[in-house]
Amino acid sequence: MHKSAYTENVMLYNEKKVNEGVATLFHFKNTKSVNPFYYDEHHRMKILLDIEEENPRAWNKCFHVSFNPSTEDYKIMNDATIKQEIENMMEHMGYVHQPYFVYRHEDLERVHFHVVSTRIDCVTYQKLKDNFEWLKIKRFLHQLEEKYNLPLKEKPQEINFRFSARSRNIKQNLENLFKHLNGIDELTTKDLYDQALLTFKVEIQKSGRGHIVVVLGDNGKPARYPIRLSNFKNKPKFYSKENKLAAKEKETVERKLKTPVKHEIDIHKIGVLARDLNKLYERSQKSQNTTKPKIKRKNPKNRKRFS
Repeated sequence: MHKSAYTENVMLYNEKKVNEGVATLFHFKNTKSVNPFYYDEHHRMKILLDIEEENPRAWNKCFHVSFNPSTEDYKIMNDATIKQEIENMMEHMGYVHQPYFVYRHEDLERVHFHVVSTRIDCVTYQKLKDNFEWLKIKRFLHQLEEKYNLPLKEKPQEINFRFSARSRNIKQNLENLFKHLNGIDELTTKDLYDQALLTFKVEIQKSGRGHIVVVLGDNGKPARYPIRLSNFKNKPKFYSKENKLAAKEKETVERKLKTPVKHEIDIHKIGVLARDLNKLYERSQKSQNTTKPKIKRKNPKNRKRFS
């Protein structure tokens, strides 16, 4: 998964590999041209750049993914299968209607593919949401491994992020997931953290005075018995006692300084997620500390008159 502000640079890189003879024009979708591969590189580039020109204020417009099957994977999945799965991936990522190009590279020891598109919607010209794209890609790859029974060569911590009713070592795998998400700086709010968990079909729910961790099925309902959050050694950072104490201390300081929470956080860093900033801290006791005492006033009718 790559992020780039300039689609032109990414297109030029892939087209250069084609001109050097180490890459080929492999696949395309949703272009106005019947076959854009009949034309030169400027024609293909213009298809994406014309869309992006309609939204000059957006950043990181380019959608660029490299699809890297291993030598063993490539024996199981041929070019026709990979072409179909790239289409499935684009649909999974929310780019089913976007124009895109696929380049087949052979400049390394193994064959790999580069997918290039734009994050600017070709109809509304609004930027498509790119939150958690890397999580969506990981989830799609996990599904691909199960679908074709591909050999797993990843680290154990990376392959333990698939949860279902038949998952083994579920508690340890969930702890690995918490540990992994705790290290991501972009997850700056509890809401963002909860959204990331839902990507892996995991949800933390309130239960009595504590919380439970629930693994969800495809229907959105619990797929197995929940586990008490207190049973985990590695806890989610927004649910640990240390985090709650730090949040309360920060809230107290902010109340004394009368500084709004939104000014303490760089909202440009998390973009469209600014609406979640107001949910960072609990405010249940705020009304008790800010209520003013009532002052008794004497009835003017009871005052004595002096002659």
